[in-house]
Amino acid sequence: MKKRFSAVLALGAVAALTLAGCSDPGSGGDSGSAPAEWPAQDADLSGTTLTIWAAQNSNTVPDSVVAGFEELTGAKVDVVTIPDPYEQSIQTKVATGDKPDLAFWQPTASQLTALNAKTNLQSLDDAPWLDAYTPELRDITGILDDTRYATLITTPAVEGVYYNKQVFADAGITTTPGNWDEFLQVARDLKADGVTPFFDFGGGTPWATQWWVQVQLADAAADGLWDRVNANEETFTDPTIQGAIDTYQGLIEEGLFNENLKTATFEDQGPALLSGDAAMAVQVNSFFGQLQSLADTEELNEKIGFFPISPSGNVGTFIPDQSNALVAFKTGDAKREAGARQLLSYWLGDGYQDFVNAQSTVSLQSDVDSSADVPQALLDVSASLSDSVGSMQALAVANPDLYLNLGDMIQGTKTAVEVAEATQAQFAELAKAIGTPGF
Repeated sequence: MKKRFSAVLALGAVAALTLAGCSDPGSGGDSGSAPAEWPAQDADLSGTTLTIWAAQNSNTVPDSVVAGFEELTGAKVDVVTIPDPYEQSIQTKVATGDKPDLAFWQPTASQLTALNAKTNLQSLDDAPWLDAYTPELRDITGILDDTRYATLITTPAVEGVYYNKQVFADAGITTTPGNWDEFLQVARDLKADGVTPFFDFGGGTPWATQWWVQVQLADAAADGLWDRVNANEETFTDPTIQGAIDTYQGLIEEGLFNENLKTATFEDQGPALLSGDAAMAVQVNSFFGQLQSLADTEELNEKIGFFPISPSGNVGTFIPDQSNALVAFKTGDAKREAGARQLLSYWLGDGYQDFVNAQSTVSLQSDVDSSADVPQALLDVSASLSDSVGSMQALAVANPDLYLNLGDMIQGTKTAVEVAEATQAQFAELAKAIGTPGF
């Protein structure tokens, strides 16, 4: 999965991008300037080379689109892999003036801010494909200060519970939990029967730890939690977030997780769930990619299910990541900028059905069918988006390293209180660096 970049290390890049905004006015496309023209999808681009920056886990995603677009337009499209940590590497390159035509990018407010979107990115307002999105996805993300700078190409990830259907059936569990308390009761019943309820990992980069905290915050997020955090009216050390961290620590101490929690890795998680060595994992869509590498669609439909979870019900927490969306850069070359818009129009236009089929993914568009190879669990993930709430990454103005601090808690080098304190201090530092009022 996408490793979340270190916010502390990214701080210098954020500052550099902010300074760059003072000296580089860019090339139009800001809110307030003339709307961009959208070329026809088949306009001739012979002699034009476009560059797409991609991460190691997204560098093959454009393959079908690139092939079709090059044949249709005569353009050449180069996909360049940027090494991990992807987000930090991109910010550093852009801060020095090195820009592609398009790049995969997490379409959240904090990450668009990190790229100094108004200066560096083209506006995608009035893009011709927007009305083709299913209504609940049209404006779910990609917008900063009322301007659209990113466009989804696949459905945003959702934090929720993947479970082994056979383990549930063997334990006599016939319905999935309807809220957090029922979820924990199922876990305790499974433990009493000798089954490991949850699998998580603390070895290496424990990025999935944060999902355990964030799903507990779904109700609060719907009630404006992240608006209050952004305004410095509520903090990570206040009862809501601190309480979620405390609960996670308590579940670990209760023995509801795999015994090798401290040393387990992401690579261990998929096999554990698929084999039934563990019953459940709180994860996001990219986890299912691992499952798909281990089993075919028929086996996955037989063994793996999904349900969203929140304190009071089954509300998912969405977290779009860099593999879900693209941004188009202001390069100062009008022909290439128009070519980038044209490529996006093709990607979400005539090339979209082939893309969906090639990626075996869920369609974002009402008139384009999802791939027949999509397992039911992923269809259930997509269906949960209609009433989901935003994650910290989606709604907070900055993305502190909560997951690393939680990893330290698992390893015993931070207490739950110290996790909240360290995360709040880092959040405040990042918010101040980007000029957020109140910090």
